[in-house]
Amino acid sequence: MEILNRTKKEGDRTLLDDLAQKELSRRKFLRFSGMAGASALVISGVGLTGCVRDDDGSGTDGVNLGSGDIGILNYAYALEQLEAAFYTQVMATPYSGMNALEGEYLKDIRDHEIAHREFFKAALGTSAIQGLDVDFSSINFSSRDSVLATAKAFEDLGVAAYNGAGKLLVSADYLTLAGKIVSVEARHAALIRDLISNGSFADLASLAPLGANTANALDGALNPPQVLAIASTYVRNRIIANNLPTS
Repeated sequence: MEILNRTKKEGDRTLLDDLAQKELSRRKFLRFSGMAGASALVISGVGLTGCVRDDDGSGTDGVNLGSGDIGILNYAYALEQLEAAFYTQVMATPYSGMNALEGEYLKDIRDHEIAHREFFKAALGTSAIQGLDVDFSSINFSSRDSVLATAKAFEDLGVAAYNGAGKLLVSADYLTLAGKIVSVEARHAALIRDLISNGSFADLASLAPLGANTANALDGALNPPQVLAIASTYVRNRIIANNLPTS
């Protein structure tokens, strides 16, 4: 405590002030990066609404993502719906012991995911799939461990999903948009890891099941069927992805 309350030579700010400022700056950066990324997507002016999907995406047997680039964008939209719904529930029913700083971090992530979801919905227009019916019955939202473990799984999966889908896009503009979003998702993943275990944000070894390569410092990449097999646990709709490109 004596060290923490020591006044620094260059002014009256204490080390406690510095620590608090670092946390505040980190939170503001996370918020700014997400919102700036969403703004850049809109400003880019890439028009998606002129594209037509093979069907209305909401057939009686499930939700059909469609084909081509529009199918991949609907795939991303489905994942963003899932993440936005999860963090909305987290903030609606805060887990026991959630402190103010954690609450601010999770609120920022929620706002990012909602911004991503709404961007895809607006950009896809009539080509967008329906809103998904999520199922979070397996998650204990009153437990910090349960919520953060699920958040970690969602964020890591989201990064691997975008990484794996990038090569399937034909349009360079769409690839650029995906790159802007995945960089924000990676920030989320790093933050959640740090909340669970301080200093673990750069751990790639634990991402080996998602295809991470620790030797070359490469993040993981999964193809849509692999991702949807995992995500389907939390969605009541049957998602039809057999028309998506595979190479």
